[in-house]
Amino acid sequence: MKKVTSPINKNQQVITIRGLRKSFDEFDILRGVDLDLFQGENLVVLGRSGTGKSVLIKIISGLLKPDTGQVNVLGCDMNLITPKELNALRLKIGFSFQNSALYDSMTIRENLEFPLARNRRDLSQKEMDRTIEMVLEAVGLSQSINQMPAELSGGQRKRIGIARTLILRPEIMLYDEPTAGLDPITSIEINKLINEVQERFNTSSIIITHDLTCARDTGDRIVMLLDGQFQRQGTFAEVFDTDDERVKAFYNYNFTD
Repeated sequence: MKKVTSPINKNQQVITIRGLRKSFDEFDILRGVDLDLFQGENLVVLGRSGTGKSVLIKIISGLLKPDTGQVNVLGCDMNLITPKELNALRLKIGFSFQNSALYDSMTIRENLEFPLARNRRDLSQKEMDRTIEMVLEAVGLSQSINQMPAELSGGQRKRIGIARTLILRPEIMLYDEPTAGLDPITSIEINKLINEVQERFNTSSIIITHDLTCARDTGDRIVMLLDGQFQRQGTFAEVFDTDDERVKAFYNYNFTD
């Protein structure tokens, strides 16, 4: 893949979170989370189902409000952000949903054209066509442009979902369980695509997963969410080099050498 963006500063934070807390009724989900995401970094957030991983990225994208704590995304304070500022910020954040979130009644071309027509009204039809062709080439599915979502495999739908997320050229990518429901070979292909997207588009990404192969293959840095806090962080090997039974059980259940 040929790079299409300017150089990055890997010491520059794009997301800063301090003391984040979030509860639902009497259930404390996030209990004082601190997190930094740097330019050009793939950060994996590991954790069991129900530990607050998806809550975290919903707060980052402004879909949920924190109870307490500071959340700064691309220089915007999420506690003080106005609706107009939030709409502008969301154009810089790509959210790759677990179910791909494609419109089944639209062709792949129409699915990709929809966010462009809605948010980039300055583009001509020729420019939109060129952009659509570029993101389809980036995910390896140029031949599927006139197909319907129902005609695609699960892995192809994931790829098109990522392409639609990329179409507005976001600075941050949020992947919610990108390999969920996929067979092992297709999962490997999606992991490779996540890395290619990072390299080509210079995205800063948070990858929410409980798939340890995905974490190992995509994460520049890994943080593990346990009991509402990040208990472990570092490389894959560093995170699992521990006698903590909670971490060892997670490894033994999910992953074999």
